[in-house]
Amino acid sequence: MRKIKRVVIVLMSLLLLVTATIFFCYKTIKWSAEGKLYTNVRTIPYNKVGLLLGTTKYMGGGGINPYYYYRIEAAAELYKAGKVKYIVASGDNSTKHYNEPGEMKEDLIKAGVDSSRIFLDYAGFRTFDSIIRLREIFSQDSVTVISQQFHNERALYIAAREGIHAVGYNARDVSREAGARVQSREKLARVKVFVDYLLGEEPKFLGEKVQIPE
Repeated sequence: MRKIKRVVIVLMSLLLLVTATIFFCYKTIKWSAEGKLYTNVRTIPYNKVGLLLGTTKYMGGGGINPYYYYRIEAAAELYKAGKVKYIVASGDNSTKHYNEPGEMKEDLIKAGVDSSRIFLDYAGFRTFDSIIRLREIFSQDSVTVISQQFHNERALYIAAREGIHAVGYNARDVSREAGARVQSREKLARVKVFVDYLLGEEPKFLGEKVQIPE
């Protein structure tokens, strides 16, 4: 009986440790973004470059992913308002059949963005890679990140760690019910940020520099 009790105590202690770790990582990243997030295109400061973070265009059932649609919408709003001059569309292009940056470019053009103002980052496999590649490949130390608020918060934390001055423009979010799975993954993604820095992780690919005009 005492052995079972010890096992229960150990398991409860581990559960408390995991819960505390998730809470710490989540709140630290959230607090780090305070004062850097904008929802009004009129009040957000100008940056030469907007970094549009990628996601899959289509949901499992075949419909358009609302996260994707709202990010395209937000990027076009910034561009048309003159709050960014160029857009770097950063996403996953790990196979010839899956090309997030290419799809984003097509939809940005349809939304009224000049094709010559769009640059593609084909190796933005995750937010960590996208932020670091913005500095290392696209030579930018100031940026407006474009995604939903929860995603922007994490991106801004990484940007601060990398010495990049960043603000976030929050695209429209989806309902709590529709986004429950994404929000659950976000908690673990924030823990992964701290693990990445603890282990000294690097982007999967770097490559040749891309020159963005003034």
